[in-house]
Amino acid sequence: MASSSISQAPILHSIAATHLKPRSNPTTSSPWRRRTFRLPVIRASTLCESSALLHAAKHTVDTYIENGMVVGLGTGQASAMAIQYLGQQLRSGALKDLVGIPMSVAIASEAAKAGIPLDQYATTSQIDFAFADADVMEEETLVAVIGRRILQEDESLIQEKLILNAARKLVFIMTEKQYKSDLEGSIPVLVQSLGWMEAAEAIEDLFLGDAEVWRRAAIGQAGPTGGDFPLITREGHNILDLIFTSPIQSLGEVARSLDKLGGVVDHGVISKYPLVFLLLFIFVSLRVRREE
Repeated sequence: MASSSISQAPILHSIAATHLKPRSNPTTSSPWRRRTFRLPVIRASTLCESSALLHAAKHTVDTYIENGMVVGLGTGQASAMAIQYLGQQLRSGALKDLVGIPMSVAIASEAAKAGIPLDQYATTSQIDFAFADADVMEEETLVAVIGRRILQEDESLIQEKLILNAARKLVFIMTEKQYKSDLEGSIPVLVQSLGWMEAAEAIEDLFLGDAEVWRRAAIGQAGPTGGDFPLITREGHNILDLIFTSPIQSLGEVARSLDKLGGVVDHGVISKYPLVFLLLFIFVSLRVRREE
């Protein structure tokens, strides 16, 4: 019988590309051009993935957050770990004069409990740095997907994207298996609740043969119509999950196609990074040895 074991010796290895160095001047090269990027990488061989994510979360805070920063606080397991550690650093005096901009109500609650001073996001907010979990990222383009997780009614995918795009520096924390070409899975699409079915049909026609469209449910079984209790976001929108049944050839093309459709408010593809932003990405990988 096959079993898996994970080496207990922790390993930290960072690779910083010349155009993606921490705390350097923003790059002016376009992130949309299809080419291979070398990224800052944390490779940790640990007892479990949770420990590896904690290692990456602490590295994010220690390496990129400085006194006096305004920090966008993201959602996800690793981001929650980074928030807890950031609170510890503030309480110990290792960091000071920080302000956090939470990306959801739940994150605001966790950050407040951790002792992080908070402010609300506004279009005029100047955000020095932000971190978040990404669901997947396209290997050659750095285009990412967020929002696959179960969203609560008080969460806003729109606000999360606004804060990520407003940050001068950005870190996504993810496992290495989430960074690859030929991505699979779903993309969340926000649509107007009135006429959601017409939007769903238009999306399905656009990706006919490659994807299915299901309206996300607030409770109960998932299904094409969202059941009796479809999820309504705090802005009053429905979420359609565009579920690809074949590999996604280009996230950027998918995003551009969705942007052109009537009734589509937004989606979970992060691709429009302004050229003056510095993009930083951290990965966690687990060395797993297969034994017979």
